[in-house]
Amino acid sequence: MLATLHTAFHDRHARSYQVLETVIYGLIALSVVLFSVELWLGPEHPAFSILEAVDQGLALLFVAEYTLRLASHRPPTVDFFVPSVASRLRTHLWGRLRFALSPMMLVDLITVLAVAPQLRGLRAVRLLRLLRAGRVFRYSNPFGSLTRAFAENRLLFAFGLSLVGAATVVGGLSLYLVERGAPTSGVKTIGDGLWWALVTLTTVGYGDISPVTGMGRALGSLLMISGMFSLALFAGLVGHALLNAVLGIREEQFRMSHYVNHLVVCGYDPGARLLLDAVLSEVDPRDTTVVLFGEGERPRDVPPDFVWVSGDPTKEAELDKARIAHARAVMVIGARSMLPQHADARTLLTLFTIRRYCSAANLPRRRPVYVVAEVLDAENVEHATSAGADEVIQTTRLGYDLLAHTLVAPGTGAVMSAVASAGAHSVFVGRLPADMPPGPFGEVAPRVKARTGALIIGLRSADGVDALAPPDDAPVTADAQLLYLAMSPILDP
Repeated sequence: MLATLHTAFHDRHARSYQVLETVIYGLIALSVVLFSVELWLGPEHPAFSILEAVDQGLALLFVAEYTLRLASHRPPTVDFFVPSVASRLRTHLWGRLRFALSPMMLVDLITVLAVAPQLRGLRAVRLLRLLRAGRVFRYSNPFGSLTRAFAENRLLFAFGLSLVGAATVVGGLSLYLVERGAPTSGVKTIGDGLWWALVTLTTVGYGDISPVTGMGRALGSLLMISGMFSLALFAGLVGHALLNAVLGIREEQFRMSHYVNHLVVCGYDPGARLLLDAVLSEVDPRDTTVVLFGEGERPRDVPPDFVWVSGDPTKEAELDKARIAHARAVMVIGARSMLPQHADARTLLTLFTIRRYCSAANLPRRRPVYVVAEVLDAENVEHATSAGADEVIQTTRLGYDLLAHTLVAPGTGAVMSAVASAGAHSVFVGRLPADMPPGPFGEVAPRVKARTGALIIGLRSADGVDALAPPDDAPVTADAQLLYLAMSPILDP
């Protein structure tokens, strides 16, 4: 019997657990709706007593569920050690006590206390029980992270609460002993002293009780000063424990957004800082969102125009963080902190992962994601193409070729640099204007130049082969792709 209950209440992979959780979520939602309707109708309404009885029945169900969940808990140490009968009993008792003091079980306890008529207002807390699911968060459930932070730092929290509790008890008892004989003192009982100490320590200061003797005021001054240090220490402990848990929400922010047609740069590291300046010169971030997808925290030198998403682009399970299946294009860059062969190996793995991920997504896109890859070793260009890159740029070889050609053709280096940079005539790919008749290259190129100002320098075939400066009799069809020089894109892509 206990084994069956343990499976139903604690085995997340069991069918009975999933069914039970679904039923509990439904009852929680129903109880919150009933609570809202009761508040709206008011106690004078004829149906109020019926709703109150139904809600009391739900509260009893939650009491039974909490009791069974606690009773069916099996401490892990029971299955790990071979204890004696007395030790086993002690292990079960302490194990259940620790389980009852866990954050989510404390939430459950608060909600079941609503069975008492004086505590019926606690029914609204039942909504917190829905945090058990957190299914909207795929990578880093912040609610689970918060509970884990409490569990992992319980000793720190116990230390901070102990300081606050000790200061409250000492201050409250001291004030009671000092002020109890004063005629005008508001401290008549120990409870009054403890209440005053807690209010003073937390800097709330209701003013309902205040010291009237000189010794009492001196004690209050000391308590206020100690309260500043105690609360500062406790706040530091809480901030340290919860900061990383809360920051995990950022991993979900972009995935849950509605960004479409954005650009993604995979594998960014601080060594590629100049790339960001080049991207900003080509892309207006006000019109196109540019996402940097890399490991670790956002580097300090990344301009605010870029969105930073932390993750590993070589893992298919994390690509959805950057919504790559909804992106217009993806750029995979090589890591400057690795040897060229190691960086290219990571680039190839990223390319394989992106293509597999996009194939599995199977979205009805008009055009597939265009993937551009950078390789640092010329031997890996073909490998990158086979891995799924639509275009491969061998940056090291490109720079060396430009330097070598400048030696034999002085002045060409500056020209080619201007062509590759924004703000000057650059190379673009477009199609023949729809109202312009096709014909031989020698006739079409001057007509396009006269109408648009674009200088046609070549043709691109259907299989992606480029022909620069083709012969004048080369045919230019209506759907041909033209390579042209212009200050900005002129022809339709």
